Amino acid sequence: MTREITDPEVQLLVAISGTLRADYADDDLAWAGSPFAWIKTRPSRQVGAIGEKLVAGWCAAKDLDVNRSPDSDCDRLIDGHRAEIKFSTLWKNGGYKFQQLRDQNYAFAVCLGVSPFDAHAWVVPKSVIMDGVGTLAGLKSQHGGAAGKDTAWLHVVPGEVPDWLRSYGGTLADAFRVLKKLVSR
Repeated sequence: MTREITDPEVQLLVAISGTLRADYADDDLAWAGSPFAWIKTRPSRQVGAIGEKLVAGWCAAKDLDVNRSPDSDCDRLIDGHRAEIKFSTLWKNGGYKFQQLRDQNYAFAVCLGVSPFDAHAWVVPKSVIMDGVGTLAGLKSQHGGAAGKDTAWLHVVPGEVPDWLRSYGGTLADAFRVLKKLVSR
């Protein structure tokens, strides 16, 4: 049921909203029909939790034992190994941004990115992340300028993956092979 808007001030706002919508239509079109589009409708505080559940479900479906972390220094225990999980949907610039990679108690980070009709993942040891902040392509300090190294973000464009990151995944199958090696140690 459509309701008629009679307030002239609200009508004015509706008209302005209509002109602005065109600026954002490309975002909607890129995700139209995507099985992941519903994630884009969720508040940002929920998106990270959804990513954690996607990774946990993926690992469990691949016969890995997944448990909640006993503390806040990592997100899950995967086959007994402490894992930090980072999630990103594809940004307008064509890349993923995995944020808040902190110097906490975990063995590796699982970085899962979803595009409208594809997904990518990298499983990176914590030591590579923390040692590479500011020196490896795409891995930058998130806080504290160039000197800050306790929190990082990783920016990855799927078609332009830095050489150092290629050995840690890309496709889900490649990332799973890396994950299996890390949890079998």
